[in-house]
Amino acid sequence: MQRYLTPLVALLGVIDNATSLHAQRPVARSSQTRPSLVVLVTVDQLRADYLTLYEHQLSGGLGRLLRGGAVFLDAYQDHAITETAPGHASTLSGRFPRSTGIVSNSAGVYDPQAPLIGARGDPASPFRFRGTTLVDWLRQRQPESRALSVSRKDRGAILPMGRAKQSVYWYASNGTFTTSTYYADTLPDWVKGFNAKRLPHSYAGKSWDLLLPSSEYAEPDSVSLENGGRDFVFPHHFPSDSAQTAAVLPNFPMMDDLTLAFALAGVRHLELGKGPHTDLLAISLSSTDAVGHRFGPDSRELHDQLLRLDRALGWFLDTLYSLRDSSQVVIALTGDHGVAPLPEAASPYRSQPAGRVNLRPVVDSTIARARRRGLDPAAIQFDDGVLLLDRDAIRRAGLDPDSIATSFRTQVLRVPGVLRADLVPTLSARDTITDYIARRWLHMLPADLPAAVVVTLRPFWYYQGVTYATHGTPHDYDARVPIILSGAGIQPGRYRQRARVVDIAPTLATVVGVPPLERLDGRVLRSVLKPER
Repeated sequence: MQRYLTPLVALLGVIDNATSLHAQRPVARSSQTRPSLVVLVTVDQLRADYLTLYEHQLSGGLGRLLRGGAVFLDAYQDHAITETAPGHASTLSGRFPRSTGIVSNSAGVYDPQAPLIGARGDPASPFRFRGTTLVDWLRQRQPESRALSVSRKDRGAILPMGRAKQSVYWYASNGTFTTSTYYADTLPDWVKGFNAKRLPHSYAGKSWDLLLPSSEYAEPDSVSLENGGRDFVFPHHFPSDSAQTAAVLPNFPMMDDLTLAFALAGVRHLELGKGPHTDLLAISLSSTDAVGHRFGPDSRELHDQLLRLDRALGWFLDTLYSLRDSSQVVIALTGDHGVAPLPEAASPYRSQPAGRVNLRPVVDSTIARARRRGLDPAAIQFDDGVLLLDRDAIRRAGLDPDSIATSFRTQVLRVPGVLRADLVPTLSARDTITDYIARRWLHMLPADLPAAVVVTLRPFWYYQGVTYATHGTPHDYDARVPIILSGAGIQPGRYRQRARVVDIAPTLATVVGVPPLERLDGRVLRSVLKPER
């Protein structure tokens, strides 16, 4: 890791007075003193069990947070479609997708009215997001408060901020950080200056090799199912062409290093956390997701990625605490979703057989029958396990939407690998305390979403055609993520109580002393709060 981090450190010049890894322990707050900086770190595809599995090797930022923070390892994204967009929308809003309106990646941040600045890529904005987030609550009380959100992904940067027009940046395939016209007309000088360093291009011709000796990794390095059967053995080489390297950097651990370096550049130039008001820094790190998708959760590559993430976060915290008083910083770390191994792959996490499910014939036959009655096929859609029905259009065609939903459900339940198919109106009659699937679907669906049936596959089963390790189900292996709080106002320890990602925002709001602007789905995790004095 050091050989890749050193160029970033030298170019940015931000750690001249960096403290040691374990220096500057936070102190108790007083009732008159609130944190000057809130930092949220969301690690894309971070399963909670990774932290316990590799804890003995975590000597950097993850290790420090595990040993010095308030740790909830029985924590969840408590909604059904466990994808990046819904997960990030819940982090600082304190609300489930049913409230934020962000129900899937496909209905996330794409917005043709908000093109990128100085780069090619999907136009993006938070126009679908509903409600407020922590930055709005801060600014209502302290108008001077500012926020910076950065990520490799547009949705990872945008959605923690909600609709707030703050400093929001993400990575483009040309090797630059950019934003969309929703936020600005031009890039500020500090972003242009960072991009001008061409740090992504500097990896051309280099390799990703193991951080530790191979004996430190229990996973085999010869699993041909990984990465589609291509380049599944260490080392993994960057292209020799610098433009190609910049384009593929998101597939490598070094993307996290770059994201953290960019975040620190933003802290310096925006003077976040200098007070006397409270500022917000949101960082979404996407390399774990990229590596997990390509190589799977049981791979040597994923193991090495987590070790590199740990070291990178250690460098980030050391640098941040050389710039700001650690006693005035509160940090939250979580994940947006988990992941499941491929059905064909051997895995210590799976104790039951798995396979693949093909619902396309059921969907096609449902649409074909309706089309013969003159219905526009667009009135029936199936995506992310949800059957959507345009009830008005169906009725105009002389059909009964409830009959279509019931027939679809009956057919789906006959397909091997389907665990259950629920008519949406029946979900609220379930015991949602014990029926976690019904509860997570109820947390998922806004009242105005025309959802008629929700389909849940058996644990670890995949939909036909998916060739990479993935996520997106209501099952615990996709929903369980860590929650760690640390720093100002937080009482360290291991907490047995169940927590949810929607609990992060109300807890942070309590720490910084601002009330939410609307009713939340989350609750304050009061057991971790230090008594004021």
